Amino acid sequence: MSTNAKIETPPTPAPVEKIKVKVDGREVEVPKTMPDGVTGKPVPTTMIQACHAIKVEVPHYCYHPRLPVAGNCRMCLVEFGTPAMGPDRKPILNPDGTAKILKSPRPAIACATPISPGMEIYTNTPNVRFMREGILEFLLINHPLDCPICDQAGECKLQEYSVDHGQTSSRFAEIKVHKPKRVDLGPRIILDDERCILCTRCIRFTRDVVGDDALGIVNRGSYNTITAYPGKPFDNNYSLNTVDLCPVGALTSKDFRFQMRVWFLKETKSLCTSCGTGCNVVVGSREDRMFRYKPRENDSVNATWMCDHGRLNYRWIHNPERLVQVTVRNGAAATVSDWKSAMPQLAARLKSAAPGTVAVIGSARQTTEELFLLAKLARHFQAVTDSVPRTGPADHLLLNADRNPNSTGAVFTGLAATPMGSNLGKIAEGIRSGRIKTLIVFGEDVTRHGIGADLLARLDLLVASDILPNATTKLAHFVLPGCAHVEKRGTFVNVKGHVQKFMKAIEPKGDARAEVEFLKELLPTVTGWTAPRSLEGLFNQMAGEIPALQGVTWAALGDTGVRVQI
Repeated sequence: MSTNAKIETPPTPAPVEKIKVKVDGREVEVPKTMPDGVTGKPVPTTMIQACHAIKVEVPHYCYHPRLPVAGNCRMCLVEFGTPAMGPDRKPILNPDGTAKILKSPRPAIACATPISPGMEIYTNTPNVRFMREGILEFLLINHPLDCPICDQAGECKLQEYSVDHGQTSSRFAEIKVHKPKRVDLGPRIILDDERCILCTRCIRFTRDVVGDDALGIVNRGSYNTITAYPGKPFDNNYSLNTVDLCPVGALTSKDFRFQMRVWFLKETKSLCTSCGTGCNVVVGSREDRMFRYKPRENDSVNATWMCDHGRLNYRWIHNPERLVQVTVRNGAAATVSDWKSAMPQLAARLKSAAPGTVAVIGSARQTTEELFLLAKLARHFQAVTDSVPRTGPADHLLLNADRNPNSTGAVFTGLAATPMGSNLGKIAEGIRSGRIKTLIVFGEDVTRHGIGADLLARLDLLVASDILPNATTKLAHFVLPGCAHVEKRGTFVNVKGHVQKFMKAIEPKGDARAEVEFLKELLPTVTGWTAPRSLEGLFNQMAGEIPALQGVTWAALGDTGVRVQI
């Protein structure tokens, strides 16, 4: 992987043919075709897309921009008109020279009806409002009145549209059809069929995006229900995306079900750290406790999806065994210390280390800024450096074989060898021969990667920073409790060179600190180099020094990041 890269410039797009239409009297110019949400191939632009272009809401249930169109909920019905044509197939003009519009006697579903030149779309006429009331009345006929106990409350489109577009009272006096409740659909999903409005989003996503034709509709009429294929649980690595897609409370996550009301959650923009894809996520937290990940849209990385493997990989953050205290070991005894007293001791020990006798192992799960500071420390000591590779099975969608979120960043900063892990044997041999006397380890248990406890015992100084205790931290002379990524800010660079930032969602426990903070505190004393005080300034200086990040700034990253060539 080259570290001499530049910001990737997208190719100049070909001119786009556009069509002029009117939406509620406002003229809008939209592309004649748009990419299909699943295949990416150009397909005719629809009414609902034209409305969205000028931010006119058209309520919908079955429509989703990244799924095939089904057109079965009818909630997006609108009225429309097209230019009247004469016998010569030319538009008939009004006295003022404008095209005469012939209003269609029938409404159309906006999600599946292509636009045409001169079309006029009416989204808020008395007839349209009457149709929406009727659709909602039908959807609510057999829907249970259990909003106060429904897990979707606060995120339910049926609730929202009932208030915005429904009737104030119900005319239904018959007995509701009672469908199955609390159906165990698979290892991660519970289905309440009586809440389902049969939008089929879950079916289309599973079949057309994931390629697992696992869900379908059985029975007829009012007794229709969603179910999995007989005898098979609904179990693929993307099943929890159907919970996000479900506009009502039919599909719920076993992990999040009845854990927290969504209006109490603080939402923070972050990244998934389970592999090198770097899916954009929203962290839902309350009172410094994480409750869920949800995917965040980024066309360049993960569209609007994320895998179940990454979505559920957060429980370790609240592990009761987390490292929350600074400890210093002299001989066999380890004593609890604090940052104020431990840092000067550590700095003094490091200053006495001779060049060439130090090795640094930094995890590719650390932020790019932390790896940059570790690399500064390593260069001061002419140290051998590396990161630990992690691999696992990949799939055809988002799960990458590289299970580190920042392998590219580790290479960019020069901390990781190429190929990653190739220097671990050299470090082990250097300790064995007595040449390496000081080992600095961030975020790794090196006893699992060829540097056993017998070798660590030979070191004059072992410094370990981590989140959870392990065999390496037990032997360390200095244990520095670090932070999970949701407890700090920073950047990762994914396997395609997409540089992305994430924000702090919760506060760390005990004395745990963001690694970038105590590294900035340590470096001036040990190396004489002082880092910028702010994280933004540190990133900008790092980008100026690393060829791969030339021209990138913290401000330019925005919410969706910047792609660089690798």
